Amino acid sequence: MLLVEPIKALSDNYIWHVHNQEYSLVVDPGDATPVMQALGNQSLVAILITHHHWDHTNGVARLKQQYPDITIYGPSSCPFDLIDVRLNEGDTVKFQQLGIEFNVIEIPGHTLDHIAYFNDDYVFCGDTLFSIGCGRMFEGTAAMFNGSLNKLKQLNDETKVCCTHEYTQSNITFARHIDPNNQQLGEYQNQVTKKRINNQASLPSTIGLEKQLNPFLNTDKTWLQQRLSQLTKQSINDPTSAFAALRKLKDTF
Repeated sequence: MLLVEPIKALSDNYIWHVHNQEYSLVVDPGDATPVMQALGNQSLVAILITHHHWDHTNGVARLKQQYPDITIYGPSSCPFDLIDVRLNEGDTVKFQQLGIEFNVIEIPGHTLDHIAYFNDDYVFCGDTLFSIGCGRMFEGTAAMFNGSLNKLKQLNDETKVCCTHEYTQSNITFARHIDPNNQQLGEYQNQVTKKRINNQASLPSTIGLEKQLNPFLNTDKTWLQQRLSQLTKQSINDPTSAFAALRKLKDTF
């Protein structure tokens, strides 16, 4: 039986642990210590990296030292130099020990090198898509980032969204500022609050839920463009401008 579980790390990171209780892979290990604790006697076969930021890569060197036979996968354009297999959109990675494979898509915006790993069941999307939010735009453009989110919107609604930060509560607070009358957002907020009170992860989400409730996945909607025009006192009538305005509002919220 394949399990996909978040390992808590740093202040609010999740390192995703995919395993069958014998073999494991991990996604974006920003810290080696909690990974090694979670692994126990399991064999680590691979590390998947979505982008180069330190809180996604800082544990790699120590894990490679501890498990010298692992393969490290990452973006082809990634400046992080411990990657063994560099990946581009359309590539596939297979792990026979786990009976699983992932397709690769390029989703720049947060960083230029950002990729995601997905199959019919899961998407590991790093810092591009969060539950009810998205990452900060450090290196890309609004058009680029909005395009990346549109790619993720094409995945199956049931696909579980495995992102790498516990930002859901603050993202919902912002989304309710943008869309104050959305009853579903309020219901989701209650669900997430209960999980967090019990120290449970709010993740994974699903693509279907994000398409319904995440404002960053709805920049093509007229109601959102009109609301952003009202909030910014500017004329916003296209998805790219809507994304840019929304991201700017979130940055200072």
